[in-house]
Amino acid sequence: MVLRRLLFTLLNNAQVIEKLSESRPIRRAAQITAYAITKAQISGRDAASRLLKSDTVRQVREETAGRMPRDVGELGRRVGRLGQMFVREVKEGVRDASRQLKN
Repeated sequence: MVLRRLLFTLLNNAQVIEKLSESRPIRRAAQITAYAITKAQISGRDAASRLLKSDTVRQVREETAGRMPRDVGELGRRVGRLGQMFVREVKEGVRDASRQLKN
C-alpha cells in the first residue's frame, strides 16, 4: 500500500517523468515500441492488400453480388468451388513462402 502510494506520487511528478524520459533505457524502449508498431502496421497493410487481390475474395464478391442460391445443390457447388479456390491459394502461398526462404 505504501509502495503503491510512493510510486503513484513519483509518477505524477513532472520533473521525475522528464528525467526518466531522458534516460537511455526509456528512450530505447520507446524506439523499440515505435519500431514494432510500425512493422505491425506495414505487415497488416500488406496482408490486407494481398487479401483484397486474392482470387478467393474476388470469387466470394462475385458469387454474393449476384443472386442467392436457388437450392441446396447450387449452394453445395458454390461452397465446393470456394473451398477448392481457398486450398489452391493456400498451396500457392506456401510455395511462395518456401521460395522466399530458399532465396
